[in-house]
Amino acid sequence: MKLWKTVHLCVRAPVSGRVRLPNVLAFLFSLCVILLPGCEHREIIRPTPQMEVESQFWIRVLLAANASECTVEIPSSFHLTAGDSGLGMRPGLPAKEPLGGPTKISLTRGQLMLGTTPLPDREAVIHPGSPYVFGLNGQNYRGKLKLIVGRSGQTFDVLNLVPLEPYLAGVVGAEMPDYWEPQALRAQAIAARTYCLYIKNRFGGNRSYDVSRTQASQVYGGIGAESSQVWDAVNSTFGKVLVEKDPAPGRDSSPGTPARGLFPAYFSSVCGGHTSNSEKVFGDSFETLKGVPCPYCKDVARLGLFFWPMAQFSRKTVTEQLIARYPKLKALGEIKEIVTIERSDHGQFSRLTRIQLVGTTGATDTLRAEDLRLAIDSSGRRIKSTICHVVPWGDGWAFLSGRGWGHGVGMCQCGAEGMARRGSNAEQILQYYYPGAKIVSVY
Repeated sequence: MKLWKTVHLCVRAPVSGRVRLPNVLAFLFSLCVILLPGCEHREIIRPTPQMEVESQFWIRVLLAANASECTVEIPSSFHLTAGDSGLGMRPGLPAKEPLGGPTKISLTRGQLMLGTTPLPDREAVIHPGSPYVFGLNGQNYRGKLKLIVGRSGQTFDVLNLVPLEPYLAGVVGAEMPDYWEPQALRAQAIAARTYCLYIKNRFGGNRSYDVSRTQASQVYGGIGAESSQVWDAVNSTFGKVLVEKDPAPGRDSSPGTPARGLFPAYFSSVCGGHTSNSEKVFGDSFETLKGVPCPYCKDVARLGLFFWPMAQFSRKTVTEQLIARYPKLKALGEIKEIVTIERSDHGQFSRLTRIQLVGTTGATDTLRAEDLRLAIDSSGRRIKSTICHVVPWGDGWAFLSGRGWGHGVGMCQCGAEGMARRGSNAEQILQYYYPGAKIVSVY
């Protein structure tokens, strides 16, 4: 069922006033559509807020890169603009009728086409009318759709332009189960809002988008990730972000920055018992991103995530994956040794932080352990973290005694849920995982 049809689901009382079985069944089905966490049709249609917010609070989400075609659905009237950012409302432009169904967007000799209609420029923005929603390849999103033709004229990028709060409604439910404790969801909303604004202001000025929809930034599911619990978490933390109490001189001082002292409020699924120091993982230094013990995630995380099974890779695979990610490593020839040269000790376990690679040519090089992990296993689903041991195994290496899932920096999501179950509120959770941070409002 398409999202714009969901609003018509209702139970009509019979004219006679009697309660009939079909009406009861319809009512129960409606509850399933609206309430059940796993129901395919739980999307909640409510007006998209913040459509008139200032441009600094609009988020440009990269939905697809280097696409050759895509399919859109626009249930409302809409209008088109060309060659601008598309942020903010654009009243008074001629409106086009709603699309009759799924319509293909493609390229013809470098010209963007909406069905058989040419779009106005190499950069085109589709502005849906109220409730400001559209479908892309079967997924539904709020805000606007922007298309940017690549330099070659053979592909295009697809962006979702969406205000900050409805963007977060598509993040919180994608990053954390919506049936978790409300205080954990609120902590997630504040952390995600902080991370998004930091990345937007740090990197967005030099590229056509602010964040991607994947875990490369933070996972964004659009309307499909929304629920009443998620919207409650977003609305109850409206505009709240984390900042450093005493930011380094010059940090976040550029024009348009919504709050001085913003930092990348990283989070990961399961820290494994102790979070990481960001400087060791990502190379950035923030006082609010120091590692802390986490006794809370073990009782929440699935056993296969807290302790994960051995992952094995051949020498050929390791070499090919590393060179594909880091071409300079080709000078090493085939990788013959992986040597741990630095680790963070946490008592009963330790986290690898720096690795030396030795090649058959005799040359050596070093990588951060997190970079090695994701180069060998880009999915992050086999080598789930750098809390492990790397040992020679057959014609390659095995990653043994692993625990945790993700980079481990900042908030442990399972740990946040564990704290919430023990009675901690969102502020207490955030102050624990981001020591020295304070919460402020950006609007």
